[in-house]
Amino acid sequence: MVTSLSRPRIQPPKPGELLFTGNDWDFETIRRIHDACEAIAGPELGLSWYPNQIEIITAEQMLDAYASIGMPLFYKHWSFGKHFAQHEAGYRRGLMGLAYEIVINSDPCISYVMEENTATMQTLVIAHAAFGHNHFFKNNYLFKQWTDAEGILDYLDFAKGFIARCEERHGHQAVEQVLDAAHALMSQGVHRYPRKKRPDLASEQRRERERVEHGEQIYNDLWRTLPAKPGAARTDAAAERRRALLELPQENILYFLEKVAPRLRPWQREILRIVRLVAQYFYPQRQTKVMNEGCATYVHYRIMNGLSQKGQIGEAAYLEFLQSHTNVIRQPTYDDRSYGGHNPYAIGFAMMQDIQRIVEQPTGEDREWFPEIAGTGDAMAVLRDVWENYRDESFIAQFLSPKLMRDLRLFHVVDDPDEPDLRVAAIHDERGYRKMRRSFARQYDVAWLDPDIEVVDVDLEGDRRLILHHKALNKITLQKEDAARVLQHLADLWGYDVVLKEIEPASGTVLAEHHASARPIFF
Repeated sequence: MVTSLSRPRIQPPKPGELLFTGNDWDFETIRRIHDACEAIAGPELGLSWYPNQIEIITAEQMLDAYASIGMPLFYKHWSFGKHFAQHEAGYRRGLMGLAYEIVINSDPCISYVMEENTATMQTLVIAHAAFGHNHFFKNNYLFKQWTDAEGILDYLDFAKGFIARCEERHGHQAVEQVLDAAHALMSQGVHRYPRKKRPDLASEQRRERERVEHGEQIYNDLWRTLPAKPGAARTDAAAERRRALLELPQENILYFLEKVAPRLRPWQREILRIVRLVAQYFYPQRQTKVMNEGCATYVHYRIMNGLSQKGQIGEAAYLEFLQSHTNVIRQPTYDDRSYGGHNPYAIGFAMMQDIQRIVEQPTGEDREWFPEIAGTGDAMAVLRDVWENYRDESFIAQFLSPKLMRDLRLFHVVDDPDEPDLRVAAIHDERGYRKMRRSFARQYDVAWLDPDIEVVDVDLEGDRRLILHHKALNKITLQKEDAARVLQHLADLWGYDVVLKEIEPASGTVLAEHHASARPIFF
């Protein structure tokens, strides 16, 4: 069931007129709810967003969206079916609940909401997703830099059709082998720094067709018969030139394989490109989990309170909202059995409220720590600027206040494997607050979370062995078994031997080496 909100404007509900009574709703109720939320999100909060499209889905469709990494319009892969079976079993047994919504960063912005939701929950999720997440997607600099909201839906449709055609032509097993290997390398398939040209997903289908046509025109089977030149002279200048031509060192391993892997066929390269572009699409979301959820939670809190103050939702609906909201932002303490780390909804919402307090009612401590925003009076202007120009790591490093650290009872403990006891590394004083804030922000820095692995060299005229380096931060090496499995996928795609050296950056010491040889499964 789908209701699209790109239609002529209807008269918004008047203050004091209830949007709904009871738990039941219909599509006209959804329209009234959307317009009432919009009347607060725009004039009062100053938000801007993509046009909204709201789709009502069943629990089974929500489980399907879970399985396909939150993208209902996606290609098929066996792992999605496995995840669907796992989630469905947990849901049927009552061991897990389902999200009230899933929102897609696209233009128009698509919000998938559960048909089982009550009218109150539909109001909450529309405020949360259709205005909170939507505003963040449209305005945050990372999403502007790395994603193409206008082209993503068309590109996913193209990707789904292309992989289906590959399965018909080359067989399911051949396609799944390439997808398995590409998915294993997905986290190492992103550009972490801006390149010359912004990706344009809308043109990818045309470019793929042009690449195939060009390859067919220049193909000559005689090139395959040329022998390798293992004894050719190699100079430092030639090696440097080769690395420059191959754009080495290269952090985006999938990009390198797509462009350089000598034995991949055109359709296999295109699958690598598809997986790489999908990974790039999700790259900003990994860096903005706290901010994105904090923004959406703060927006839905303001909108729901605004609707209550205007008399557009009743007391029963408001109490239902408060119960759900409280559950969402609950942060178990470290000694609670349900503790599973920091809740991004709780941290994000608390920081947004704290920024509002600093802007509107600052203390002397706030004026000392945040002189640029303390007492300026316009909280929404500050928050809109924050949502536009920061990511999780920089946001926490800049705006986590001493008061909030005290309220959240944060502390910094060092667990050094070379020491017999845990050590408290920071207390609640000025130096401790700054150290604690730096340490907490670092937990959201992708440079610390993801292994820094680069392709550093390959001799295409010799043994064609691919050499990669992992810069082992703090001498933390990769888990041996996982590294071996992923490296095997890399060797299979490359078609020749691969070696991964784990390097200590300061001294250049080799801490470990991993080797893999290609299996003849693709070629």
